[in-house]
Amino acid sequence: MPPVPPGKSLRRRTALAAVAAVGAQMATSKSRASAATGANAEDERFMTQAIEEARKADFPFGCVITANGAVIARGGNIGRQHHDPTAHGEMTAIRNCVSADKTSELKGATLYTTGEPCPMCMGAIVWSGISRVVYAVSIDELATHMNQIMVSSEQIARASFHPVEIVGGVGLQEARPLFARFKKQTAPG
Repeated sequence: MPPVPPGKSLRRRTALAAVAAVGAQMATSKSRASAATGANAEDERFMTQAIEEARKADFPFGCVITANGAVIARGGNIGRQHHDPTAHGEMTAIRNCVSADKTSELKGATLYTTGEPCPMCMGAIVWSGISRVVYAVSIDELATHMNQIMVSSEQIARASFHPVEIVGGVGLQEARPLFARFKKQTAPG
């Protein structure tokens, strides 16, 4: 790295380089699932349940966690009503599972969510031992409706110690309108 000119911050330059690297990585990883490749017969059924959770949530993020073909936890984004910026649908479902003393069932489970998990949620998914994530709407598309941290779930999964299969685009046509309506309802005036 060349010397830092006077008045410039190495930290700022390093951060900009990191952002550029992530952007380049995202550009090369556009092969992320935009169609439901790798989906199985149960995926549509459980995604429909996640969409129902999203309809009841503060923000249109709903989640269902399954193990052995049965739902073990549900959750929706309840951040507004609880004044909790971490109460995303995935986090709420994981917390509900833990509260029901089903933590061990998270290992190897599948998580269905209406929106691709953000980095916070994806980190919790990895630490929980969940093995499969199925989402409807990608972060790229979500960013056209609301602010997003532009790091894909696949990027987090590739960088982690725990393998997570990721399938995108399941239930996309049903979930997409939830986010379109959300944008209209909360557009800044």
